[in-house]
Amino acid sequence: MPYVNIRVAGKLSRKQKKRIVKGVTRVIAREANKPESAILIMIDELKRENIAKAGVLLDE
Repeated sequence: MPYVNIRVAGKLSRKQKKRIVKGVTRVIAREANKPESAILIMIDELKRENIAKAGVLLDE
């Protein structure tokens, strides 16, 4: 079973999540030759205060 974990800074709308999981599912199914029903996707929405780039928190 393919397992995909998507981590994003901030929040996504439900509509965005639906489009993302449909698109990712199609690509994994096609490229890995797996049935769409076997693909599990997890979306982690992280607070921007918990992520840093170049030594600076993203919420700053």
